Amino acid sequence: MGLYDRDYARGNDFAFDSVYNKSEAQIVSFVKETYKLFAASLMAGAVGAYVGVPLAASISQYFIPLVILEFALIFGVQFAKNKPGLNLVMMFAFTFITGITTAPLLAYTLGMAGGATIVGNAFAMTSVVFGAMSFFAVKTTKDFTTYTKPLMIALLVILGFSLLNLFLGNPLLMVLISGAAVVLFSIMVIYDTQNIIQGNYATPIDGALALYLDFLNIFTSLLQLFGIFGSDE
Repeated sequence: MGLYDRDYARGNDFAFDSVYNKSEAQIVSFVKETYKLFAASLMAGAVGAYVGVPLAASISQYFIPLVILEFALIFGVQFAKNKPGLNLVMMFAFTFITGITTAPLLAYTLGMAGGATIVGNAFAMTSVVFGAMSFFAVKTTKDFTTYTKPLMIALLVILGFSLLNLFLGNPLLMVLISGAAVVLFSIMVIYDTQNIIQGNYATPIDGALALYLDFLNIFTSLLQLFGIFGSDE
C-alpha cells in the first residue's frame, strides 16, 4: 500500500491564502490545473505498472530500495515545486515509480484465475468510489477540511498495522487493513477535494499528488481484497 504522510503538501505558508482572498476565476483555474495534473499522474503511474509487470520478480527483490526512492521523490517534489519544469519531472518520476512498485501486486493478481477481471473490477470500483466521493465533497455543506488530526491518526494506525502484518502475514488482518484503508482514503478524497476547492494547497501539483495517493491507495486496497476473496487458497 502506498501509505504516505498526507500532510507533506500543506504547510503554514500557503501560496494561496484562502478561498476568500481569491477570485472565482483563480479558483476555477487552480482546480482545472490540479485535475489535469492528476489525470496525467494516473497515466504516468499506469505506464510504470505496464513496464513493471513483466519485471515483477526483479522488482520484488528491490522493493525496499524502490519505496525509499518513492519517498525521496515525493520530498523532492516539495523542494522543486516552485521550479517550473523540474517540478513536473519530479512529480511524474514519483508517479511512475509508484506504478513500478505496484507491479508485483498486479502481476500476482493477473496470475490468478480470472486475474484480469479482478484487476478490472478493482479499477472500476476505485473510479466509482473516487467519483462519488468527489461529487459528495462538492455538494455537501459539511466542512471536512477540519478533520486533519483524526484522519492523520487513522492513517498512522493503518500504517502501523500494515507494517506489523508484514511479519505476521495474517490474511484476516490483511482484509481488515485493506477494508479500513478503502474507507479512510474514500474520506480523504472528500478532504482533499475540499482543500483543493478552498485553495488550501500551495500549488496544483500538491493537490494533484494528494488525489493521486487517494486513488492509488483505494485501488491497491481493493485489489488486495478482491485478490484475497478471489483466491482458491
